[in-house]
Amino acid sequence: MQRRSFLAAPLLSAASLQAQTSRPKTPPLAEKIHAYGMDWQVISAADWKVQGEEVQLVTARPQQADPRRPIQFALAGMEPVSKFTLDVEVQRSKPKGSLILVYAWQKDGYFDYVHLSDDPAGKVEVHNGIFHCYGGDRVRISPKEGPGTLLSEDWHKVKVEYDGGRGLVEAWVDGATSPSLKGVDLSLTSGRIGFGSFFNTANFRNLRIRK
Repeated sequence: MQRRSFLAAPLLSAASLQAQTSRPKTPPLAEKIHAYGMDWQVISAADWKVQGEEVQLVTARPQQADPRRPIQFALAGMEPVSKFTLDVEVQRSKPKGSLILVYAWQKDGYFDYVHLSDDPAGKVEVHNGIFHCYGGDRVRISPKEGPGTLLSEDWHKVKVEYDGGRGLVEAWVDGATSPSLKGVDLSLTSGRIGFGSFFNTANFRNLRIRK
C-alpha cells in the first residue's frame, strides 16, 4: 500500500503541471497606438482606429476563462499615478454593450477597473461597478445598488476620480453616480491608466487626465 501511494504522487504532480502549462496566457501588450498626446500599449494596433480625438476599439477579445478578466484595453505610456481625475466621452456598442476604464495597473493581471454597462448590477452582478484583479479572475469590490449607466447608444460623459492613498475610486456618468460606482482597494494604491472593453467594441473621445 505504501508503494502504491508513493508511485501515484508523481503522476498527480505531472498531470497538475500539464494542466497549468496548458492554460492560455494573456496576450502581451506588444504594440502601440498614439492618441491624446501619448503612446498607448495594446495587444494589436489593428484592433483600434484613431481619428483625431476619437479612438475606436473595433475588435473585441472576450476572455472567457483562465483567467476571467479583461485583456482588451489600451494602456497609457505614462508613469504610475496614485491620484488623478479622468474625463472622457464614451459610446458603447449596439444594441447592447459595455466598456471599461482601467486604473492602478501595475503588471499583467494586477489592476482595477470601472465597468460601465446598460445593465444594472442588481441584474448582472459582473456589470456596472468597480472590479479588482490580483493575478486571477476579476472580483467585484463595489456594492450592487444602482442603475445601469450607458442606457442609450449616444455619447456619455464620464468622470473617474481616484485617490490611491485612500484606495478610493468613484465614477460619474452624465453627472450621476451611485453606490455601484464607488469602490475601495488598498492592495493596489497606484498604477497606470487605460481604456477598452471586456466583451465588446466601444468608442472613446476627448480623454483628459489630470494628476
